[in-house]
Amino acid sequence: MAKTNYSYEKRGRELEKQKKQEEKRQKKLDKKNNENKEENASNTSSDNALKS
Repeated sequence: MAKTNYSYEKRGRELEKQKKQEEKRQKKLDKKNNENKEENASNTSSDNALKS
């Protein structure tokens, strides 16, 4: 009977964890960028209103 390759299974779990962490990091960056864009858009429109 073949012996189980635990290191191969562990490597698979590690890759899954890394993938999830990268997705979380990307999601946070996207959220932060969207907030900054919205903030800049609202500042620009209020600045234009003040100039008029």
